[in-house]
Amino acid sequence: MTKYEEIYALVRQIPSGRVTTYGRVAALTGGCTARMVGYALAALPKGSDVPWQRVINSQGKISPHGFGYGSALQRVLLEEEGVAFDGQGRVSFDQFGWPAG
Repeated sequence: MTKYEEIYALVRQIPSGRVTTYGRVAALTGGCTARMVGYALAALPKGSDVPWQRVINSQGKISPHGFGYGSALQRVLLEEEGVAFDGQGRVSFDQFGWPAG
């Protein structure tokens, strides 16, 4: 299994309505960095079953990508799952973080 496949397998475990960070995925996967997680998710083919939208940055925000289109889509997908954003565009890890605790 390649490192990207390991990242994808872990991201598939994030339940609907929950989020985690690039760094947390990297730590749980082991042997990679947050940046590598971002590269792996950016490399997903269209129509993939990996819920990439559930991975956000450590500030609880969506990282800019796709000339803004990808960021807007990510927010819509998360809101459709019930994830709420505050006035600064942040998600509460206490409320929506995965894994809990």
